[in-house]
Amino acid sequence: MTTDTGVDRGYLEGLLTGQAHSTAALASPTLAWLKALRAEAVERVGVLTVPTPRDEEWRFTDISTLTRESFHPLRTPTSLRCGDIEHLHIDEAPTRLVFVDGVHAPQLSSLGADGAVVVGNLSTAVATHASAIAQHLDHHAKFRDHLFPALNTAFLHDAAVIIVPRATAVATPVHLLFIATQPDIASHPRILLVAEAGSAMTLIEDYVTLHEGAYFTNSVVEVALGANAKVEHVRVQRESGQAFHIASCAVSLAHTSRYHSVSIALGARISRLGLDVLQTAEATQCMLDGLALIGERQLADTHTFIDHAKPRGVSRQLHKAIVDGAAHAVFNGKVMVRAGAQQTDSAQSSRNLLLTAKALVDTQPQLAIFADDVKCTHGATVGQLDSDEVFYLQSRGLSETAARNLLSYAFGAEVIDRIPIASLRLRLEQTLLEQTTRQP
Repeated sequence: MTTDTGVDRGYLEGLLTGQAHSTAALASPTLAWLKALRAEAVERVGVLTVPTPRDEEWRFTDISTLTRESFHPLRTPTSLRCGDIEHLHIDEAPTRLVFVDGVHAPQLSSLGADGAVVVGNLSTAVATHASAIAQHLDHHAKFRDHLFPALNTAFLHDAAVIIVPRATAVATPVHLLFIATQPDIASHPRILLVAEAGSAMTLIEDYVTLHEGAYFTNSVVEVALGANAKVEHVRVQRESGQAFHIASCAVSLAHTSRYHSVSIALGARISRLGLDVLQTAEATQCMLDGLALIGERQLADTHTFIDHAKPRGVSRQLHKAIVDGAAHAVFNGKVMVRAGAQQTDSAQSSRNLLLTAKALVDTQPQLAIFADDVKCTHGATVGQLDSDEVFYLQSRGLSETAARNLLSYAFGAEVIDRIPIASLRLRLEQTLLEQTTRQP
């Protein structure tokens, strides 16, 4: 029997009694709050309904095909060796946590030499940092009114936990690698990043596949920045072309903190990223960059919400989509400037390139301003390649096909170039080049 989300109901109900994926660490009496959190999430899953195009936030994204599939949690782990995933390693990131079909794989993971930074799975991190985890887990990504975060929390057993101590700058990126190896699996990755006051780090959140079947990834990420903390967050989604990928990310910004996100969506039959950023104190900086590169009949949906709740906040957002075949890209970007958030400086741009007559984009940049001393702009463009630019390159000796390929590549490279990890940037540029190159 399955729920409307295609997840085995018997397994879900088993979470209430702790009969599934139980661990000794989570059985501790000191972690009653975590058990209660999971139990409440299970109850909310039973109440909440699957969103449909009748819901305003989902009106361009029909996930009915997901509800018709039947997925189950991992039953038999895949045996992988380090050599099997060596091609997925990132040279600049010696610290790596690997999850295979949603389950932590310590034998494939590699912890760097910086002992001051906590990087580990939930069951190990909670033994020594329960207080810090309890202070933030579920305090940023609220699940009570949203089905997919509730489902993720109900399955909360494995999670990646990163805690960067006060005034600590992590020299190398932390790579969180989520690998899909089996079809028909439902996995629920969970990430908690706490960057304490004055700290700095780079996080790579990486979803990959070793097969081309259908499966379901439902991730939740919570990022909490302390005063004057700085986080670079790179998110790469390159799932199977038959997969379903639903993701939620909630970011909290303290005084003078700085957050930069680069999100790249390449794979999945249907993907959706909800990214919410909350300014909790004055003078924060937030930069959100995104690129969806899709084709055939893919659907890629990005919903963002930047909440300027305090004065002197700065935000910049650039989201691009390159849409080929009969694919469909959706962007909804909301910027809220609340009463009292004076001297807010915000700019948002949605730019979309259609490579075929059947490609489709729905874009909705939105501003809601309740303060009078602000500087806010937004805009959106949807179209094909500029004929004047194509003609200019032809006048310089390029064929029409070569000119179009070059312009398409340059359109997406603007976002990829903002990734601060050189080897990852090079890989993604190669992918972009391959997917935007057409033969004469």
